[in-house]
Amino acid sequence: MAFKIILIMGLPGSGKSTLASKLVSLIGATALNADEVRRRSNDWDFTLEGRKRQADRMRNLSESIIKKNSHVVADFVCPTPETRKSFKADIVIWLDTIKKGRYEDTNKMFVSPRKFDFRVTEKNAEKWAKIISNKIKEIL
Repeated sequence: MAFKIILIMGLPGSGKSTLASKLVSLIGATALNADEVRRRSNDWDFTLEGRKRQADRMRNLSESIIKKNSHVVADFVCPTPETRKSFKADIVIWLDTIKKGRYEDTNKMFVSPRKFDFRVTEKNAEKWAKIISNKIKEIL
């Protein structure tokens, strides 16, 4: 079985962590939360450079988890096409549940993705986790 990196992305407050926690248990994956990774790395730089560094860090950690025979569900903003390209997710879930987040600098930087596998348009983690997990199980 090929293990997959699943990205749950969207603006702060869109419900990424909530959906990730539900999805992880349904597909038997390991969770990777961007805030926890930033905390461990003590890197709170939210400039474009800081976000590129975070995407690389999240990718490296995801690859380490895959080597231990687990799918990864990574939840983080991943605001630009460049950060998404750097992260290299196998499956992208876009939480398009809010139009503005709580941080204006992130709102200005955020570019809606053109390519994604799932687009979630309402905050209902339980419902969407079931829908997405069923589809992902078909892929896996």
